[in-house]
Amino acid sequence: MAITLDGTNGMTNASWTTAGRPASPSTGQFGLNTTLNQLEWYSTTSAAWIPFSDGAPYSVEYLVVAGAGGAGTTGGGGGAGGFITGSSTATPATAYTITVGAGGAASGTNYTTASNGVNSSALGFTSIGGGGGGSYGANGASGGSGGGGGNEDATALRTGGAGTSGQGFAGGNGVQSSNRGCGGGGGSSAIGATATAGVGGVGGAGTANSFSGSSVTYAAGGTGGSGNGLANGASGAANTGNGGNGAAGGGIPGNGGSGIVILRYLGGQRGTGGTVTSSGGYTIHTFNSSGTYTA
Repeated sequence: MAITLDGTNGMTNASWTTAGRPASPSTGQFGLNTTLNQLEWYSTTSAAWIPFSDGAPYSVEYLVVAGAGGAGTTGGGGGAGGFITGSSTATPATAYTITVGAGGAASGTNYTTASNGVNSSALGFTSIGGGGGGSYGANGASGGSGGGGGNEDATALRTGGAGTSGQGFAGGNGVQSSNRGCGGGGGSSAIGATATAGVGGVGGAGTANSFSGSSVTYAAGGTGGSGNGLANGASGAANTGNGGNGAAGGGIPGNGGSGIVILRYLGGQRGTGGTVTSSGGYTIHTFNSSGTYTA
């Protein structure tokens, strides 16, 4: 549609559908998107069409997962990073700090409790880093989800750490037995399993979510270490908030997985920041590392 200038009736803008947008737009080029029924302009900086805003806040859904805890030496699985979702509002032209927490380090050879994961935050909401797994003879730490308890022969009970209400669950206990078995880290949907003699507890279940456009399970607890040998524990995958797995006696335990922040809203792109995709009518901003969301 051509631009029409009329001294009485004003200007009629060029128009297009979302699918029929100009193929090679220049910065500042604007027109009416008839699919979305809104004016939009092209930003070469963002490589995206940006809607004209009336300055009113708009609804943004968020998923915030913290970094998970590391596993203990011959010890409990790492607790999952705190997991929260919800809806908030964003004010146009406002910059919001996005923090993506790192995973906690597994404990070293000194049999101390492993490190907790680091908190993640967005739009004023914070998820708590997962608790570190307890090493042989140590309790699991509290966090978004609690770390699993270590084994302590038959002399004492080593307990899992507590989770944070609404974000995750407690870790499982270690077993009182000379045959090593350490508790599983808590997950965002279930507690970590208590160990049995010679068998580590399974980590608590995570939560499946489709914010990214496909179903991904976040914030699962790590499995506790068990027995003797040199089998190493796997680390939680990056940007999942999954806890590190414990190792068999003499093995190397796993680190916690880092967190993630995902924001999404209905319609065409309005803000900038993160990796921008679209699915199911939503514009999606994914932050795999800390950054800024500008509404």
